[in-house]
Amino acid sequence: MNDRLLKAIANNGWTEPTLVQERGIPILLEGKDMLVRARTGSGKTAAFVIPVVQKILEFKERNSDSYSTQALILAPSKELCTQIHKNILQLTIKCSRVVKCVDISAQIDMKEQQPLLNTPPDIIVATPARALLHLQANNFTLDKLQTLVVDEADLVFSFGYEEEIKEIIKYLPKVYQAVLASATLSEDVLELKKLILRNAVTLKLQEPDLAPLSQLTHYKFNAEEEDKAVILYCCFKLKLIKGKTIVFVNTVDKCYKLKLFLEQFGIHTCVLNSELPASCRYHTICQFNDNIYEIIIASDEKFLDEEHEVNSNKTSKRKHDKEFGIARGIDFQFVSVVINYDFPLDIYSYIHRVGRTARGKNKGTAISFLNIKEQHLLKDVEDYIKQGISEENDIFQVFNFKLEEVEGFRYRAKDAWRAVTKIAVREARLKEIKYEMLNSKKLKRYFQENPRDLLSLRHDKALHTVKLQDHMSNVPDYMIPTSLKDFIQNQDEDNNKGGKKKDKEYYKKLQVGYKKYQAKKSNPLVGMEFTGLKKV
Repeated sequence: MNDRLLKAIANNGWTEPTLVQERGIPILLEGKDMLVRARTGSGKTAAFVIPVVQKILEFKERNSDSYSTQALILAPSKELCTQIHKNILQLTIKCSRVVKCVDISAQIDMKEQQPLLNTPPDIIVATPARALLHLQANNFTLDKLQTLVVDEADLVFSFGYEEEIKEIIKYLPKVYQAVLASATLSEDVLELKKLILRNAVTLKLQEPDLAPLSQLTHYKFNAEEEDKAVILYCCFKLKLIKGKTIVFVNTVDKCYKLKLFLEQFGIHTCVLNSELPASCRYHTICQFNDNIYEIIIASDEKFLDEEHEVNSNKTSKRKHDKEFGIARGIDFQFVSVVINYDFPLDIYSYIHRVGRTARGKNKGTAISFLNIKEQHLLKDVEDYIKQGISEENDIFQVFNFKLEEVEGFRYRAKDAWRAVTKIAVREARLKEIKYEMLNSKKLKRYFQENPRDLLSLRHDKALHTVKLQDHMSNVPDYMIPTSLKDFIQNQDEDNNKGGKKKDKEYYKKLQVGYKKYQAKKSNPLVGMEFTGLKKV
């Protein structure tokens, strides 16, 4: 393997390959087509990126003056494309002048992306829709393509890209290597296999879909809707949950209802759903990964359309981005806890949600709140996980939380929950969308010229569609359970010691972010990361 690629791997701190990398990389270096099935967080991206970069470096050594697109990597969402592009930049850090990669997934005017394609980049990352538009406009060609990769292949057809894939195939050369990477082997993947792969090696790793129980701990707690809100409030306010947290719900409305509910207690959160501009979603994830804030409330988009089809015979007027998916493909870094506020509606959704934590060798926790109607869903998930790991004992431990000890919190929580009316939720949604569209569209040029202001833009600000009362954010001593008083007191002492440093630490983070921005300034894609509203 090329020395520059080995140095980049070492620079990322990868001391040994994961199972999918150990098995998959040699197959791809031999030039064989491959269908690889491996669980979320197993290192699939590096498994196909490393061979792609190696082949390009070998080609460049033989044809130093040749410029052509050697690899096309397709993914079903813009967020996933951004993540893949970031990984490629990490693996080409020692050969960035030789191997050029661009991400054209952003939904901006094609004329703005065209200059990036004038000199054919070695690697193009795109959604199928954007790739096809540029191919039809003759902005790039695939005549000398060596490798085609389709990541998260099981989502490509479900996101509505079947026709785009069939059209892209017409632009491919007669001979090329193809890779399909997926977390599951669904019927859509097998259909895609027939279209793209030839005499492929199927790499189905004998590994569980989730991290082992020694790494990922599963908890359950039986509670109805209002009690769920009380538990969530107590967990955050009493710091029973530490570290970065993703709270999953099944609808966009629930996203904002929870945000407005927690706002009343001074608990800052940000929402992530398909109604927000792509630039906002990407920026939110970046700030979450940079520890600017610790709590994201995300809607699981897979079931939004299904719910609307069930509840109404009319065509839904909700505008959301089909290229967006939270539970799959997005690289949330160092997530400590995943909370299923609404239990997922099928097994695979549970796997992909909790797969956001316990990635690599990091430990994680998954907590699921269940009402009486969701009990059968838990049993299905538990039976499935047991099959994968041959475990006889219960997978889900009981979340040890005594509601009777937090009666004072319950009264506050019920009042706060009732205060979040449907009108308040609707106003919050409109306000958030208008605010983010303003930042994404109207101030696009301003932010390009003033990156410091962009770094200070936060997505966890209060929406103020529900009246906030100052006393609600404080927790008096009489409300704290006796068993937790010593714990809370110790935490308060630690916070007071570090209180003077809080502002300095925040601005230090902004400075670090600004330095990262400056380091990437030579990259022609800088300034396009926070766009994506203008439709073609």
